[in-house]
Amino acid sequence: MEIPKSLTETLFTLSGTNVTLLSIITFIVIVTVSIIISFILQRGLKRGLEKRFQKREGTLAAFLRLFHYIIMLVGFTIGLQTVGINLSALFAAGAIFAIAIGFAMQTVMQNFVSGVILLIERSIKPGDILEIDGNLVKVIDMGIRTTVVRTRLQEDLIMPNSIISQSTVKNYTLRDNKFRLKVLVGVSYDSDLELVQKVLETTAAELTWKIGDDIRVLLLDFGSSSVDFGVYITMDDPWEQRYYMSEVRKAIWKAFKKEGIVIAYPQLDVHFDHEVTEIFSEVGKSKSD
Repeated sequence: MEIPKSLTETLFTLSGTNVTLLSIITFIVIVTVSIIISFILQRGLKRGLEKRFQKREGTLAAFLRLFHYIIMLVGFTIGLQTVGINLSALFAAGAIFAIAIGFAMQTVMQNFVSGVILLIERSIKPGDILEIDGNLVKVIDMGIRTTVVRTRLQEDLIMPNSIISQSTVKNYTLRDNKFRLKVLVGVSYDSDLELVQKVLETTAAELTWKIGDDIRVLLLDFGSSSVDFGVYITMDDPWEQRYYMSEVRKAIWKAFKKEGIVIAYPQLDVHFDHEVTEIFSEVGKSKSD
């Protein structure tokens, strides 16, 4: 079967290689086949490794994503070689151009390298609960350049991978979901500290969603207007920690009301010198006269 001449006519030359419509179609077919092979292999690997990674679905997802990138890189390379493009010559010809645009793409390359590191290390995976710059987010999807996270207000944020890899990130689900919930409360200086300690311990022990009996109630500080206590409770749902903190505070409020314990609020006592007090008294007498 004779190939139509229109498919073999040179469209342009790249690194000394004549690129034709046939070579472009061949390249597209090879890349498409690579995508199909990657999809089939990913499905097979997911079925084979699903039981092993049953409690680490995020790790499996990151592994499959990295595997997909490797297959696509191999397919892309084979496609270029098949159509006759010499990669070494192509890289040599584009070296000067690469240096020129390298400065403009520093951030992109930084995010790319950070994405590869995150996928290999697996310290952060889809489904993890993170705290970044004081904000609690859930990892939805990890890409080679960006990571999609969701806030507690159901807002999806697209974060460059360099921010995650180069910042101090608190991962609540790195090894397990357990973490210590911390609730602070201040009582007045007139309170019976032993009674406060007992009420806080009893209130925390009655919470049905806590894990185990490892409850800590500590006197943290003597503040300017209050005696500050901290209540520490173990739980396994870091994403809902704000809801559970609200439940703890409501339970403490009710228990304090029942026992007559006063929750402190900022107060300011002003004391005048004796001379100032006498002046105010004289001014008051003069006005009354």
